[in-house]
Amino acid sequence: MRVTVVGGGIAGLTCALSLHAAGFEPQVYEAARTVEAVGVGINLLPHAVRELSELGLAGELESVALSPRRLSYRDRSGKVVWEEPLGLAAGYRWPQHSVHRGRLQMLLLAAVRERLGPDSVRTGLLFQRFEQTAGDVRAHFIDRSSGSRSPSTADADVLVGADGIDSAVRAQLHTGESAPRWNGVHMWRGVARHPDILDGRSIVVAGGTPGAKFVAYPIENPADANGEALVNWVLEVRHGPSAPPPDAPGRRITAAQARAGLSSWNLPWIDLPMLAERSSAIYEYPMLDRDPLPRWSFGRVTLLGDAAHPMFPMGMNGGSQSVVDARVLAWCLDRENDPAAALRRYDRMRRPAVNAVVLANRALGPEEIIARAADHGGALPAGQAEKIADHYRQLTRATVGQVNTHASWTVPLSAADPAR
Repeated sequence: MRVTVVGGGIAGLTCALSLHAAGFEPQVYEAARTVEAVGVGINLLPHAVRELSELGLAGELESVALSPRRLSYRDRSGKVVWEEPLGLAAGYRWPQHSVHRGRLQMLLLAAVRERLGPDSVRTGLLFQRFEQTAGDVRAHFIDRSSGSRSPSTADADVLVGADGIDSAVRAQLHTGESAPRWNGVHMWRGVARHPDILDGRSIVVAGGTPGAKFVAYPIENPADANGEALVNWVLEVRHGPSAPPPDAPGRRITAAQARAGLSSWNLPWIDLPMLAERSSAIYEYPMLDRDPLPRWSFGRVTLLGDAAHPMFPMGMNGGSQSVVDARVLAWCLDRENDPAAALRRYDRMRRPAVNAVVLANRALGPEEIIARAADHGGALPAGQAEKIADHYRQLTRATVGQVNTHASWTVPLSAADPAR
């Protein structure tokens, strides 16, 4: 079975690896002329690390990532509000990984090209539209790499839209959908070298509600000879009416602006001016999601990752859910002889669950803990924080028991016959 994957990001590349491991023939089409190691930090939760490990990437992940041991919620003065263990320290059989998004993408790209061939990811091809019949689906692209913008087509049995929050595949499936939903918060994001924060293995979330929050965690292991590691940091801010529209992300923030924005914070265990000064680039991004869809799959076409379920970054779940999408999609295609039936099955299995996560993240997800603590003026009464965190893990199907014991999505090698 031939599968066209639109989008060469983390979701699309994981999809290609999952499909190949199941015996299918994926081809990735990416609009960018080159795939480069850009971006800031991302967290892969144990349920995603399990899936990437079952794709044979555990060693490669450990070589580029750091495994945090705890999540620490703090108030604006840096005092502990609530903490919990993460990954192996929490009892999972797989770690949690904090990693530079660009390094993760390059790791996945290298694996795709090694396993599927050097031409398995075609760049500079901007998706325009698709058309499908009872027997196949044809995708139309504009070839940006040649400079001529000449049209190009690709025929396959299935088309997967993994082209992000502004997905052109989604736009064709759901014509007339409104723009992404903005909650009024901008995120200032940077990466800088900094001495270990706390124990060097902590994810710190300080503040309270969205727009009054600071996040920092290391994304490199080990620290260098000077005891410094690469630290991802995020400052959430709310602007006045003159703020840039949310459809214009990527505004450059100067070090002076960042220092001014961080000046009201008092976190004694981190040098905030150092973070601002040492960040090679600081960019502003609006915090966006989209309304959950009633349907992802239409005949031989479906959606995956942020194209299907862009969500606010509460609970570190967006990228992890995309990885699980990819694995479940490959499993469903193996279980059904009819591609359309397989995509309907994938839709039923993933869409309701992930839609619930999108809505939970709008309601702050596990970060309800820190918002309530800010309103309360200190740590919550005994058991309340644990109840909020446990409910979110249940909702995302990521409790220790669920992750450690659920049946594998791996397609047995005896079934993964390319001749299919």
